[in-house]
Amino acid sequence: MVTDCLLVVDDQEDNVQALQLMLGRLGFEILPAATGAQALQWLALRRPDLILLDLLMPGLDGFAVCKQIQQNPEWADIPIIFLSASDDKNLIARALEMGGVDYLTKPFHKPELLSRVRTHLMLKTTRDHLKQFAEDKEELLGMISHHLQNRLSGLEMSAQLLLDRTRSKDDPKVRLLAENIRGTASQMHAFIKALLANATADRGIAVKMEPVHFPGAAIRAVARYEDAARSKELVLRANLPNDGIVIQADPGALDQVLDNLLSNAVKFSPPGREISISMQKGNAHAECHIQDQGPGFTEEDTTRLYQRYARLSARPTGGEPSTGLGLSIARKLVQAMQGELSCISAPGRGATFVLRFPTSPSTH
Repeated sequence: MVTDCLLVVDDQEDNVQALQLMLGRLGFEILPAATGAQALQWLALRRPDLILLDLLMPGLDGFAVCKQIQQNPEWADIPIIFLSASDDKNLIARALEMGGVDYLTKPFHKPELLSRVRTHLMLKTTRDHLKQFAEDKEELLGMISHHLQNRLSGLEMSAQLLLDRTRSKDDPKVRLLAENIRGTASQMHAFIKALLANATADRGIAVKMEPVHFPGAAIRAVARYEDAARSKELVLRANLPNDGIVIQADPGALDQVLDNLLSNAVKFSPPGREISISMQKGNAHAECHIQDQGPGFTEEDTTRLYQRYARLSARPTGGEPSTGLGLSIARKLVQAMQGELSCISAPGRGATFVLRFPTSPSTH
């Protein structure tokens, strides 16, 4: 059985000895420190599971020690219970705001002290297990996704080659089988990509903001979806300004947002309709409007529009895959870039998604 290690910091030797005796008898390993500097020395040598830290000490007081602990990534998640003879409410509030998980007043009430120590050790153990579980899950997800993406890419390519060869032969059954293989592989590939993007967004999105030519990004996105639109007899119409509209954004994240919105517009538009993308510039911002002529959204849909795995009333019109992650990911990316994503829609009247970003200072 692993013994929990406690760092006890107090400038009063009697207090340290009392805590050492009380907690040592229960099987805890105790690291005693009489000063803040000595506590930091212990931390450099050994990582305790919990710290009992006196608040008011000469030299480095509890606040200063806590600040240094919080600033060190290797120590920051060690729970700190502050100890003090003072029951001043402002002092207690400041101690907790500094990062302490609890506050105990001297003289100690033994059952209360033991209860608080055990509770926070249990909470730390739970957090550690959850962190390890999340890391294991992420590693497993990455391995599986990488393996599947490689295999599915090969499967899609092989299906496409088979389909190209069957087009020259009058055998509709073979063509249908080849199209089914390609379509299924494409759906699985799209789902895995969306799953990975969602996992990345959950971890926290690190964006690198820089000046980006907004119309250029939109033109490239339209070009990527021309074939998909043409296959469904859709018209992709771009009404973009010739003058430079430069926004502050992350180029890769912006491409993914535009891809997600255009992909949805193509998926949910019936054949023969039009999808338009337009842009306008304000004093300190620019807007991009992506409008479709699909079924639109109901009032209930709008309350769940950006939820992960949300199933809305509209369905893809060509059997395309729909993970329910596209809009959730798009919104997270837009917010990470300090932008806004909104939707104007009504049942039967299509939907218009509006992207709004601050313009680069040089273009104001």
